[in-house]
Amino acid sequence: MAQRFGGRFSPDMRRQDGNLNPVPVAPIRHRLAGRPKYVTLAAVPLLFGAFFQDPTGMAGNLAAFGMIAGAMWMTGQGLAAEAAYEVRRVARRPAIPRKLFGGVLAGLGLGVGVAEPGSLMGAGAVGVTGLVLHWLAFGSDPMRDKGMAGTDGFQQDRAQKMIDEAETHLAQMRDAIRRAGDRWLDARVDRFAATVEELFDRVRSNPGDLSAARRYMGVYLVGARDATVKFADLYRQTRDPATRTSYETFLDDLEQDFSAKSQRLLEGDRTDLDIEISVLRDRLAREGVRSDEPGRLDAPRTETARFLDGLLTPGRDKAR
Repeated sequence: MAQRFGGRFSPDMRRQDGNLNPVPVAPIRHRLAGRPKYVTLAAVPLLFGAFFQDPTGMAGNLAAFGMIAGAMWMTGQGLAAEAAYEVRRVARRPAIPRKLFGGVLAGLGLGVGVAEPGSLMGAGAVGVTGLVLHWLAFGSDPMRDKGMAGTDGFQQDRAQKMIDEAETHLAQMRDAIRRAGDRWLDARVDRFAATVEELFDRVRSNPGDLSAARRYMGVYLVGARDATVKFADLYRQTRDPATRTSYETFLDDLEQDFSAKSQRLLEGDRTDLDIEISVLRDRLAREGVRSDEPGRLDAPRTETARFLDGLLTPGRDKAR
């Protein structure tokens, strides 16, 4: 559906209370996301040329175009998964290496497109070249988890399952608000979703916080989705300003609650870090690495101890 252009100083772009529209949250997009469609366009001659060949050649050209188009679709999905992986502090590697499969499928498509009787070696060389060029153009898939060292795998799986369900609720909430046909409300819900994503990020980095955030990611988010669905259906029919104001106030309150919860979880992580550092300091002191006399440090006996001592006492060199 076409949408009217609007900017900061465009008419009707201010709310009744005089505040400007919320800054839209840019969707996650890979910098190479536009490349696959150009490769698909470059393969269009295979599609048109198929109708000027014998049945065998037609089947080969159609199959080659289908493979290349499918490979580019799979590559686009891989780029989207990589973009989501890059923006998160804690993330699992993609379960399916889509870009790798896309490169293999693109190489097969090129090989089939140039294959002729008695020229299998040449077709194979073209296919391998296409695979290499695909890797040079789009890179490889993330092959390792990020920021998950030392975390409990079972707890991480439970947290990720809960996050996946919560992201489904967010997606349904976005779909519902689009039915209202209001760009300001679309941007407002996107801003709320960004706040919720911060809570997801906290839970990913520390799955032990799942129990504390479960009600927010479940009950509260489901309630926000249901309220958004009902509001969108009602507002699309009535365009009642009072109903809109009530919904915006609801989103403001809910966003503040989610933001406060994320901040409390962050403060809890800092407290845990302070406790870990304090315990490690006491352990070093008991092993004779640190002197009990304040202001004095004994020389650490091992390289590891010296590293830890320097890490825990950043002002040591200045004191000397």
